[in-house]
Amino acid sequence: MTTKLTLEYDGAGFAGWASQPGERTVQGEVEQALRTVLGETGTDGKPLRLTVAGRTDRGVHAWGQVASYRHEAVDPLRLNSLLGPDVAVLASEPAEEGFDARRDATSRTYCYRVLARRTRSVFMRGTAYWWTGPTDVEALHACARALVGRHDFTAFTPSETEHSWFHCRVSRAQWLVGGDLLEFWIEADMFLRHMNRVLVGTMLDVARGYTSVEHFEGLLEGRPRSEAGKTAPAHGLALASVSYPGD
Repeated sequence: MTTKLTLEYDGAGFAGWASQPGERTVQGEVEQALRTVLGETGTDGKPLRLTVAGRTDRGVHAWGQVASYRHEAVDPLRLNSLLGPDVAVLASEPAEEGFDARRDATSRTYCYRVLARRTRSVFMRGTAYWWTGPTDVEALHACARALVGRHDFTAFTPSETEHSWFHCRVSRAQWLVGGDLLEFWIEADMFLRHMNRVLVGTMLDVARGYTSVEHFEGLLEGRPRSEAGKTAPAHGLALASVSYPGD
């Protein structure tokens, strides 16, 4: 028996998704709630643990995270009564036997929000990166167009990494502009650690004239991390959704 969970959370109070000794994590909180209801073991006789579609870092949010576990589904109202106010189960539903939230995902979609204005926002301080520099929106659009397709993203992940494969296929990349709020949306078959945040930091360098669109395009050929921009803050990023076969 396998269950698919859909979750949302505010990442500010968590040390990321993955369980870590002595740290408050999303995985730790949700697994504890499940064990309170279902017991310590799954239907396979092993310790009840969650498999997640995307392991978000410290401070990163999720609007549509997906996880799976080997046991029966639990009413979201019951689980949410055991969880803190910064994480919520949106859906808990039976899945096909053997469903794996990570392995079976065909793509993931992230959104990075930038508040591009001279004054800060009280209401978006924890969900958007406040940006006061010059912003060439057309340059941002050009960078996004360059991302679509399969590229080598070595320049957009830390040099010290566990990754052995740096090629990702991006099916969608675009900047949406709504007044002072800029949203960078990207969908790909896989993502590297910090990839989206380095992409945003580098594109903002292009937008303020520190570097060119041509330089950004060259980074997609596997250039070293030192040639890309800074890593944008975590709080602007959210895992928006996860896609599976048949979606």
